[in-house]
Amino acid sequence: MNIVIFGAPGSGKGTQSERLIERYGLHHISTGELLRDHIARETELGKVADAFISKGNLIPDELMLDILEHELDAHPDAKGVIFDGFPRTIPQAEALNKMLEKRGTKVHAVVGLEVPEEELTRRLLKRGIDSGRSDDNAQTIAKRLDVYRRQTEPLKEYYNSRQAYHPINGSGDIDTIFNDITRIADSLA
Repeated sequence: MNIVIFGAPGSGKGTQSERLIERYGLHHISTGELLRDHIARETELGKVADAFISKGNLIPDELMLDILEHELDAHPDAKGVIFDGFPRTIPQAEALNKMLEKRGTKVHAVVGLEVPEEELTRRLLKRGIDSGRSDDNAQTIAKRLDVYRRQTEPLKEYYNSRQAYHPINGSGDIDTIFNDITRIADSLA
């Protein structure tokens, strides 16, 4: 079972991914966490990625796909994967399809966490204060949400046309959101 957790920055992708991992035993691939790890370790990849991320931009597809390919190869026996923060563009979605087809599988569902932009901004500013993440400041948040609208939001229609997109109200109670997601995941099993 391969699930894409989809939504704008601050929509709760990481929170819901953690709960899905616990319930279904899936391997979690968070491109944000992978990139932050490389940045913290100051790898060459991390230095390149940081130059894009610190300005609120997406990193180049080729770089992200290399990271993802390596991560999938490192966990060949996983029951399935939760993709958190990937794909972010239609070319990435097409590349992911090819990557999974090579492994005899596919994206089974795209769970879209729908949250109003004002709430996203509020959540991200709070997260920046709580966690100290440098990319959670007002200027970078506005840029990230703009990039999301222009480059990532078109994926809704891409996956909707493939009957894979499942919108979920991402506002409100974490347990209610999780229950809505598990209804979708249980229908895939």
